Amino acid sequence: MSFNISVNNQDRREVLVNLEGKLFVEDAALLRKELNDLIDDGHSQFTIDMQKANYIDSSGLGVLVAIHKKAVNLGGGVVIKGLHGAIKNLFQMTRLNKVFEII
Repeated sequence: MSFNISVNNQDRREVLVNLEGKLFVEDAALLRKELNDLIDDGHSQFTIDMQKANYIDSSGLGVLVAIHKKAVNLGGGVVIKGLHGAIKNLFQMTRLNKVFEII
């Protein structure tokens, strides 16, 4: 899994995260740390682009849920973008499509 994180320079609260490939537990821990650091710096609005992702395990889902909870507590949230295939089905089966804003 690779991921790219960029911060909107006009509104420092907004963060775009592009995920690519397969998100397993090892990568999820690194992603969690990076996103928690951004929350600690005051960022609260995250867009997670999953268009190039093709797998996410339960630890990856856990990262998204934890970041969403923290972001909502700061007045922000997490938007999931580009869901497709098996990942889209997983979000529907776990009903996470009801938790996150999906675009």
